[in-house]
Amino acid sequence: MLERFRQFWSNVWAPLGDLLLRLGVKPDWVTWVGTIGVSAGALIFFPQGEFLIGVLVVTAFVFSDIIDGYMARKSGQSSKWGAFLDSTLDRVGDAAIFGGLLLYYTTSDAKADLGDPRIYLYLSLACLVLGSLTSYARARAESLGMTAKGGIAERSDRLVAILVMTGFSGMFDAPFLREITLWALAVASTITVIQRMLMVHKQAVADPGLDS
Repeated sequence: MLERFRQFWSNVWAPLGDLLLRLGVKPDWVTWVGTIGVSAGALIFFPQGEFLIGVLVVTAFVFSDIIDGYMARKSGQSSKWGAFLDSTLDRVGDAAIFGGLLLYYTTSDAKADLGDPRIYLYLSLACLVLGSLTSYARARAESLGMTAKGGIAERSDRLVAILVMTGFSGMFDAPFLREITLWALAVASTITVIQRMLMVHKQAVADPGLDS
C-alpha cells in the first residue's frame, strides 16, 4: 500500500542525493550508513525503553533506503550488486527494529498495558521471523521464475506501522499502542506469508515447468 509514496519521497530527498553525488559519495556507502544508523538506533534505545528518541534516530536513517536508490539511478550506478546489498541490509535493519523491542521485553523495566510483557517478547520474535520469511518467499519465488509480491503487509507497511506506533507509545507513555501493533503485525505477516505461498502454488500448478 505504501509503495505508492516512494516516488514522492524520492522527489523530497533528491536534492540531498544530488549533493552527495557531487561530493563523490557512492550509493553503497549510503546503504551501509543507513543500515548502521537504523540498527544502532533500534538496538541502543529500544531496549532502554527510550522509544521516541529511538524512532527518531531510526527514521532519520531509514530514508537512506530511498536516497541510495535515487543516487544509483541518477548516476547510472545501478547494478545487481547494489540491489543485492540493499535487499540484504534491509533485512538487517528490519531485524534490528524488532530485535530491539524483543530485548526491551526481556528487561525488568518492561511495561505492558495488555497482559504479561513476556507475551510481547514472543510477538516481537514472531514479527522478526515472519518479516524475514515474507521477504524470503518473494526472493525464492523469483529465483524459480515466479512472482510472489504483494499481500496485506508488505515491508513498507510493517515498517511504518511499528515505527509510528512505537514512537507514539513513547511520546504518550502508552504501551498499548505498541502492543496492539505487534499483535496486528504478527497476524498480518502470517497472512502475507500464506498469501505469497498461494500465489506461488497457483503459478506452479498452472505451469509445472517454471522451476525447471
